[in-house]
Amino acid sequence: MVWGKRNTPLVGPLTNARQRQTYDGALNLLTHEFHLQEGVAGNGEPTGAYSQWCQRLYPDKKLLFLWEGASYHRGADLQEFLRRENAGLPEADWKVTGMLFAPNAPEQNPTEEVWLKGKQYLRKRFAINKSFAQGKRCFSEFLNSVSFAPAKLRWYWFEEQLI
Repeated sequence: MVWGKRNTPLVGPLTNARQRQTYDGALNLLTHEFHLQEGVAGNGEPTGAYSQWCQRLYPDKKLLFLWEGASYHRGADLQEFLRRENAGLPEADWKVTGMLFAPNAPEQNPTEEVWLKGKQYLRKRFAINKSFAQGKRCFSEFLNSVSFAPAKLRWYWFEEQLI
């Protein structure tokens, strides 16, 4: 819809619809591996499914997700998922824990650096990625094949140092 004369909306067919892809990703603070999965939408249900996928990657481990505070990270779907996963367990034994970064503070999130590196990698290869599918594949292959150690990781997990 666009606005025409005298504030009258004009409705017409959309002929240049953009293709989109949503991703879920988490950075392992210990190994610096990035775990990427294509998502269907940015909301609580797919985020719960992504958390379950990560549980399969790390069986018998407790997972801590640091979330940037998108509305679906605080929403009912994801909270219900966390209640189901941790049902009956004391907080110290929860299988999956979600903690939020401070509101409106993406600079605290080491994963934002990973997304930026993926976008930069993709931009440098614009000439060879002639289709949306090629771009998606290039982005995913890069993020799944590289180890990331953003400086912000030290905010959350200190590296061992010799004394």
